Amino acid sequence: MATLDARASGLCASLVNLSNGQSGVGASTNVADRGVSHKGWEICRIISVVGTTPTITVALEVSTDNSVFTPATYADIGTPNTDTATTFVLTTATTTQKIIKGANTWRFFRITYSANTNVTITADLLFSDARRLP
Repeated sequence: MATLDARASGLCASLVNLSNGQSGVGASTNVADRGVSHKGWEICRIISVVGTTPTITVALEVSTDNSVFTPATYADIGTPNTDTATTFVLTTATTTQKIIKGANTWRFFRITYSANTNVTITADLLFSDARRLP
């Protein structure tokens, strides 16, 4: 698993690929590192491609040390003020977007997949650093 520096582009917003056509179960191929003093926002985009009788359980996870991961607090893009920290299940080919909360409480982000039957995932973390905004 690679840890990718989300600040590497030097732009106001960065995109880190967490999974690219990943199937099976376990942690995302990559972990995003957004640095120690992040003051912006994050959106996790998950694109699922499915086969017959698809299902996958998705856990969004954060860490301060890239070792111990805990459930991330997030909200659906359509209901940004309704926070949760539970896993969710995908059963169709779709694009799902989640707003990751807790701007100052974590540095690393990953996704863990479980109970996967015939689902392939591509996932990215898009983040903005308010310190670099004009």
